[in-house]
Amino acid sequence: MGILELPLLGIGLSMDAFAVSICKGLGVREIKPKHMLCCGLWFGGFQALMPLIGYVLGSAFESYITKIDHWIAFVLLVFIGVNMIREAFSDEEEQTSTSFGVKTMLLMAIATSIDALAVGITFAFLGVNIWLAILIIGCTTFVFSASGVKIGNVFGNKYKAKAEIMGGIILIAIGCKILIEHLFF
Repeated sequence: MGILELPLLGIGLSMDAFAVSICKGLGVREIKPKHMLCCGLWFGGFQALMPLIGYVLGSAFESYITKIDHWIAFVLLVFIGVNMIREAFSDEEEQTSTSFGVKTMLLMAIATSIDALAVGITFAFLGVNIWLAILIIGCTTFVFSASGVKIGNVFGNKYKAKAEIMGGIILIAIGCKILIEHLFF
C-alpha cells in the first residue's frame, strides 16, 4: 500500500465518524470551537489507535496466515465498505446523543473506529508503515470530524448518507486493488 492509498483509506475510514459528527452538529444550537475540537480529538484519536491495536494483533498471527493475507485484507475491506453503503441506504434512523460527555464520546469513538481495527490487521500483513498510516488516518479523521460538526449544524442530514456511500466505495476499491495486486503482479 503506497503513499497515495493511505490518504484515500483515511478518508474512507473517517466517513463513519464524519456522519456521526454531522449528527452531533445537528443537536448543537450554537457551534463553538470546543464542540469541533471534541469530536475531532475523540474520533481522530480512536481512528489512529485502533489500526495500531489491529497491527499488533495482526503481527502476532502473521506467520500463520501469510499465504492468505491478501484475501483477508480484501474480505475485511469489502465487508466494511458494503456495510457502510448498506447503512447509507437503510431506513433506520440512528439515534445520536447530543451530549459531548466522556461516556457518550467514548462509546461513539469506539463504535466508529471498529473498522479501523480490522484495517490495522491488514496493515500487518501488507507491511505498511504503521506510524505513517495512523498519523494520516488520525489527522484525516480529525479534520473530517471537526468539520462534520459545523456541516451538520449548517446543512443537516443532507450529506450523511453520501459520506457513508463514498467511504464504502473507497474501502471496496482499495480491497479490490490489494487482491488484484497479489493475484496478478
